[in-house]
Amino acid sequence: MRKLVTSINCATTSNFTIDQKNKNQHIETDWIIKRLPNEFIVQFTEYLNKETRKKYIISALSGYQQTDWKIIERKNPVANLPSDFDVINLSSNILEGAKNALKRQNKIKSVTVHKEVTRNLKFVVPISITDTSKEDFHDPELDEKFHKRKLLRAVPKQITSLLKADALWKMGITGKGIKVAVFDTGLSKSHPHFKKIKERTNWTNEKLLDDGVSHGTFVAGLIASSKECLGFAPDAELYIFRVFTNNQVSYTSWFLDAFNYAIFKGINILNLSIGGPDFLDKPFVEKVQELTANKVIMVSAIGNDGPLYGTLNNPGDQSDVIGVGGINFEDNIAKFSSRGMTTWELPQGYGRLKPDIVTYGSQVKGSNVKGGCRSLSGTSVASPIVSGAVALIMSGAVDKFHYMNPASIKQALIEGATRLNENNMFEQGHGKLNILRSLDFINSYEPQVTLSPSYLDTSEDYMWPYSSQSLFYTSAPTILNITILNGVAVTGHIRDPPTWYPYENHNGHFLNVSVTYSKILWPWSGWMAVQIVSTEASEKFEGIAQGHISLSVYSLVQEPNTGNEKTVKSTIRFPIKVRIIPRPPRSKRVLWDQYHSLRYPSGYLPRDNLKIKSDHLDWRGDHIHTNFKDMYTHLRNGGYYIEVLGSPFTCFNASNYGTLLVVDPEEEYFTEEIRKLKQDILYNELSVIIFADWYNTSVMKKIKFFDENTRKWWLPDTGGSNIPAINELLRDFNIELSDTVLEGYFSMLDHRMYYASGTSISQFPQSNKSIIIERELFDQGREFLQSAPIDNSKRKQWYPILGLLQTDQSFVKINPATPNPPNSQVDDSSNHDEIKNENLLVNKNRILLESDIDQYELQQLQEQSEQDIDLLNIKEPVAKSEQHKSGRIAVYGDSNCLDSTHIDKACFWLLDSLLEFTMTSHLTSLLKNMNRSGKLKFKTDVRPPSRMSDNNLHKYSNILKKDSNFHEKRPIQKCLTLKWTNKNSINVTSTVILHQKDAKYDDLESNANLLRKLESEKTNMVLDESDEEVPNWRNKPSNLVGNTENDYSSNTNITWLKRNKGLPLRRVFTYFVRNRFISQN
Repeated sequence: MRKLVTSINCATTSNFTIDQKNKNQHIETDWIIKRLPNEFIVQFTEYLNKETRKKYIISALSGYQQTDWKIIERKNPVANLPSDFDVINLSSNILEGAKNALKRQNKIKSVTVHKEVTRNLKFVVPISITDTSKEDFHDPELDEKFHKRKLLRAVPKQITSLLKADALWKMGITGKGIKVAVFDTGLSKSHPHFKKIKERTNWTNEKLLDDGVSHGTFVAGLIASSKECLGFAPDAELYIFRVFTNNQVSYTSWFLDAFNYAIFKGINILNLSIGGPDFLDKPFVEKVQELTANKVIMVSAIGNDGPLYGTLNNPGDQSDVIGVGGINFEDNIAKFSSRGMTTWELPQGYGRLKPDIVTYGSQVKGSNVKGGCRSLSGTSVASPIVSGAVALIMSGAVDKFHYMNPASIKQALIEGATRLNENNMFEQGHGKLNILRSLDFINSYEPQVTLSPSYLDTSEDYMWPYSSQSLFYTSAPTILNITILNGVAVTGHIRDPPTWYPYENHNGHFLNVSVTYSKILWPWSGWMAVQIVSTEASEKFEGIAQGHISLSVYSLVQEPNTGNEKTVKSTIRFPIKVRIIPRPPRSKRVLWDQYHSLRYPSGYLPRDNLKIKSDHLDWRGDHIHTNFKDMYTHLRNGGYYIEVLGSPFTCFNASNYGTLLVVDPEEEYFTEEIRKLKQDILYNELSVIIFADWYNTSVMKKIKFFDENTRKWWLPDTGGSNIPAINELLRDFNIELSDTVLEGYFSMLDHRMYYASGTSISQFPQSNKSIIIERELFDQGREFLQSAPIDNSKRKQWYPILGLLQTDQSFVKINPATPNPPNSQVDDSSNHDEIKNENLLVNKNRILLESDIDQYELQQLQEQSEQDIDLLNIKEPVAKSEQHKSGRIAVYGDSNCLDSTHIDKACFWLLDSLLEFTMTSHLTSLLKNMNRSGKLKFKTDVRPPSRMSDNNLHKYSNILKKDSNFHEKRPIQKCLTLKWTNKNSINVTSTVILHQKDAKYDDLESNANLLRKLESEKTNMVLDESDEEVPNWRNKPSNLVGNTENDYSSNTNITWLKRNKGLPLRRVFTYFVRNRFISQN
């Protein structure tokens, strides 16, 4: 499902006809979200009848003429039933005042923009795998996985037989009595494939019930078709909700009304093969939570934006929803299937595990719109397979029906899933759907609390990226975000802090653990964030450290006989098994700057490559494990250790790292950060590599759009990256980037390169200690702004795009850094009415780590903090030895060649060369031969960019004052420390195995650990006391075959999961929104 999360008022719709000739197709889906002019969803605190809701609105708007506002009538099956919302139209002249008046009414919960969703389905005939007409970049691992010639499994005649549903049919298990809702494009009542179409309802503004697109028919067929291409639960009761028009248009209010009706009808399972892009549509997200609180099991497609990581769709990314990914018939993750992790938590730590489960979604046969069968591919195909399977499971365990809820069904799917050998946790979730195993689990089910994932073992390939880099003393913490599934009750509480139990005889004393968690679990789920660091005692240790975290959840349940309520305590364990290695030399340690990376939906952050029209916004998180995964893999294979900095530059110890890597930063910099970084470069030999992007205020104004809701123009809050901030950071080194926007192909000797909307260098020191490289490029910014074509003879010019500098003591003199740039550096020519976009955040309290929990700080900085060292008062050394080593700086004007999102020509080789320079001071001959330093004359007409004077960066920046429009910086935050969880050391004599369910069910061999692709930390070398004694130290892979010391998966396990028995659950019809962060899809 292609994301296009934007408010641009240019939505296009298309009518679709079904291609009967090409029945083997896959689905490509484009989305456009449009804010409706002056329309708002007014949510109430409870369900009220129509007249009561109207009275509250009239009361709130008593100070305004009734001609200036109107409640929009909704004509659908719930129009006369109690509801918790209304849709209201406000005239432009009362807009802001009326919104505030409504929010002050104590019965009104929120006032939210009403949105229109346009979905463009494209049924595409697959291209032959040998088609190489389009040049593209692929991860070598993906190339091997998707393009290697091998004997292919035949496409099965019936998908149901492949998953053994027919075995259950023979036992009389057919989905009978289970109510399944299909939210899609409708279904014909007379379609020959279906036996039990219980009800069809239309929620659109078209007076139609039939499917005019074919998508809804196909989805319903996989759930319950009884002829030709069979569905999984042929006797399930189908409730068809038509929520999209034939032109593929829908509205938030249509879904809200339809969701309310699903609760009213007592729906058991709700399939959403139409997961959309806008996970910040707050009324939609909260209504999904209300559905699941009422025991509606929601199954949703995870998205078709693979193979990129961090591309999950909503609502499949929500904890209370079963998110489904797709696999092919070779039991490999389909290339189109979106990958985790969830990205919304990234600014505060790390994303959650998603998808939950995967099943077949490639070339699956299902019902066609007028009868017969067709084949489609997509996660919207995989989702109804799981929905049909859940219907089978529920009908096959009637004795346990009172225990079935969104958590217990997800637990059954997770427990039953078969783990795939070739895919990691963020690709496959818990594995491939296994109906028989899940049914076996639910038939013996007792209410319990479980965890997803249920353990951490960094020696398993499955647990990438945790398996890709070992822990060591002074490394950044390993962070794991865990979903707590509470099958006992819809609401649970964590009263007491968790406890850490290190295993003394398994080196657990080498670990410190910090745990944060949601104190309230609702609905059916919560979260626990675990951060693990290696202690000083482990500095030269190499081996495995183990222990477990113990956590208790208290749930209120109702006794079946008396109806009395009682509290049930469920205690769960989270086992931890991590590999520790000796501390690597700083010449192998790279620090990735995550703190200065911002992303949509916080604000309007534009795309990095202006040529890409399909992705208007930068939304994938810019993380080494999402859109920079390929770069991360490349560096790990090169022996580097990459750690993530989630705090200001003042909060890391530069003596631990060789290079700070800053890629595509959008944030500003604290004055203290600028001062600290200069100190580190000149006196701690820290080096810095910066990959920038474009920033030009005229181009930013060009890509503005008009928001009909606020009646104002929206401008980007920054460019591709924040060049004015980068210039301020590097000013003391006489380095400056320009406002030119450049594009084009070029070569660096035998390396073919592509510059995608990058910038140029407008100032750089020219000496025998610097390298400056020019290349001939197009002025894309000029072409972008001019309507008339530019003369080809004048299109390409030479621009400096790469600079390398060996710093020295000549840069000691400080130009005082000022928090507010001079007026001459601020572009205030824009109309103030053009850029007043409002804050797009919902519920900013929903974060991975609670706001009162400290961020990670290294031990050395803890000592400095205790001594109250103020970086502002650090004085420059009066005298320094000429032998003192200073760090190096490398600047390149484009980051798209590292970003897998729209990569054309990867420049990992360039990153290697720059790291060789910054880590060792060695310059490759290629860079030397292209050097123009000392011969270059910078263009006088190329200037640095001005800041946009009136944008909204301050509204969500961690550095700028929120109430200022003039880039005033707030006081810098203190470097806080993690709070270590209480520990109780214990001795464990049993052999510990963390994953055994596949061996239990399938008798699989568990002692053959796959060769890891990133095994560079396995080595017999032990570091000497100083880095200088091992200057060529480089980790190399070791042969794992027959290596019993490293074959950690050969051990077999204690089961850590304790299933706590509970009592039957009551049906809940309450509306309570917990304080939990909703993740990015």
